[in-house]
Amino acid sequence: MGNLLVNVRDQKFLLFEQLGIEKHFKTTKFGEFSEEYVNILLKEADKMATQVILPTRKPGDKEGCTFKDGRVFVPSCYHEAYKKFSKAGWASACAEPEAGGQGMPMTIHKACCELFGAANYPFCLYHWAYSGAANLIHNYGTEAQKKKYMYRMYAGEWGGTQCMTEPDAGTDSGAIRTTARKLSDGNYSITGTKIFISEGDHDLTSNIIHTVLARIEGDPPGTKGLSMFLVPKVRVNEDGSLGKRNDIKTLRIEDKMGFHGNGTCMLSFGDEGNCVGELLGKERAGMNIMFQFINEERIYAGIHGLSQASAAFENAVKYARERIQSSPVTKPRDPNAQPVAIIQHPDVRGMLIWMKSNVEGIRALNYFTAFCMDMASVSEKDGEKEKWSVLSDLLTPACKVLSSDRAMDICSTAIDVLGGYGYSTEFPVEQYLRDTKIACIYEGTNGIIAFDFIWRKLDQNEGKDIMNIFNLIWNTIEDLKRIKQLEIYRSYFEQAYRAVVTLTRQLIDWKKGAKYIIPILYAKPFLTIFGNFLMGWLLMQAAGIAIEKLNRIYGIDESGPKQNEPLSKNADVAFYKGKIASAKWFAVDILSTIKAECDSIILGDITPIEIDGESFGY
Repeated sequence: MGNLLVNVRDQKFLLFEQLGIEKHFKTTKFGEFSEEYVNILLKEADKMATQVILPTRKPGDKEGCTFKDGRVFVPSCYHEAYKKFSKAGWASACAEPEAGGQGMPMTIHKACCELFGAANYPFCLYHWAYSGAANLIHNYGTEAQKKKYMYRMYAGEWGGTQCMTEPDAGTDSGAIRTTARKLSDGNYSITGTKIFISEGDHDLTSNIIHTVLARIEGDPPGTKGLSMFLVPKVRVNEDGSLGKRNDIKTLRIEDKMGFHGNGTCMLSFGDEGNCVGELLGKERAGMNIMFQFINEERIYAGIHGLSQASAAFENAVKYARERIQSSPVTKPRDPNAQPVAIIQHPDVRGMLIWMKSNVEGIRALNYFTAFCMDMASVSEKDGEKEKWSVLSDLLTPACKVLSSDRAMDICSTAIDVLGGYGYSTEFPVEQYLRDTKIACIYEGTNGIIAFDFIWRKLDQNEGKDIMNIFNLIWNTIEDLKRIKQLEIYRSYFEQAYRAVVTLTRQLIDWKKGAKYIIPILYAKPFLTIFGNFLMGWLLMQAAGIAIEKLNRIYGIDESGPKQNEPLSKNADVAFYKGKIASAKWFAVDILSTIKAECDSIILGDITPIEIDGESFGY
């Protein structure tokens, strides 16, 4: 199973055998990459994860962040690891070389990020935050701002944040009260309070560049009146040296369920009327700029969930192989029967195959979404760039929601496999569960993301965009008809396809009329169905590839593939059989239920809306 973090063999299968990432290497943008180079990158990422980051997981969680005299101090073990990670340039690897990056394809970077996140995601988020903020400067900043801030941020020399949420303006960004008053020198005086700011303060870097949403005095209310500002913790002089401390105060750090090694802060800007910031981009373009950051972070949130689920599964498999307990169920009355590893017991096997299929499903969904982003960046034919861009835009919500929600279930199941030991801090799975939950909440709660998906994206371009995804999936269904081994599982897949298409059309119709409340009410269940369907598609596609690979290994006669070689003699055989098993179980366990779930929504019951408040027991 590898390194107790991530199945690297499955990563390579997705990259090279299913997605065909090598197509990117023929383009001008990614021409310096090759399969050999990617394998080296994955090996180095694995080494960074296991040798540098992983040792910080448990002590970082135990020590946590501390708040003293208005300053935040990260776990002591983070400092050396932070230097090594930043020096290696992993966080800014996707940035263009002229900005200090490697120009790495997004798909490859996300594979590396899965390894890092599985080692210790709270540590990694410090890096994703400064790279995300630097990306905003790269895309919207002036040359002076890039020179002043961006290069040092990409290098990890300075940190970065996203400051949007306020005490009275959480999801409702239009209610933001932070203000910006223009000064005579062209800068702005910033005044306001922001909460739940990840990495809002820390002692890893000498400076932190906050990206702050605020309303310029006199600008209209709502989201259309918001602008984006760069507000450094320490002001930067014209020669690049650090000047005076800006008027920013850290009021507290949150005491959280998990993510103890990552400081989540309440920040006050301009208490003394002396907080200075610079406009980023154009006035009143703040939300457009912020959404680039949010969309990037939602991709990372998907990797967040995936990485925790992967590590929890790998640890559960190892434990199940080593834990000896109870005689096999095949010998219930044999007093001489010896206890066996719990992986031999049906209930444990059921939990493991469920975890395996879902981990591989969300991994495929995350990698495919990143692959679409890469395709959008390299496509040159008319319409191709837009097609891939729209595809990634539609898949990103499913990535974030399914990965985080399913990771909670996977981590919980891993605890079940370990039993009482899983609930103790002796093993890491309980921390993976605690560290996962925030992925369901930050960068937009999963319910809000589902609402946005239903309300803004489902019927965009008159519904043609999502129908293009269905057409892509139908091609896989047609292709699988030639594989007899998957016939019954393909039938579940096809049944799910027809049900999801029918439901999608019904929801689009309801949106246009008096029953618009039904799509809103069922937004989260629908996005979960859609995500499960996407995962099933990618798993079934993978099973078809795996069967072809096995056929090449064994050869085929009239009865089908000759698969008699012991698994221990051929690691590829074991792997490909595992891929087929994942698809079969997912089809039986999840795809087979999708029609009933779709039918229940089509009933259009709105009991939660009709029930009065008193009936909830207030």
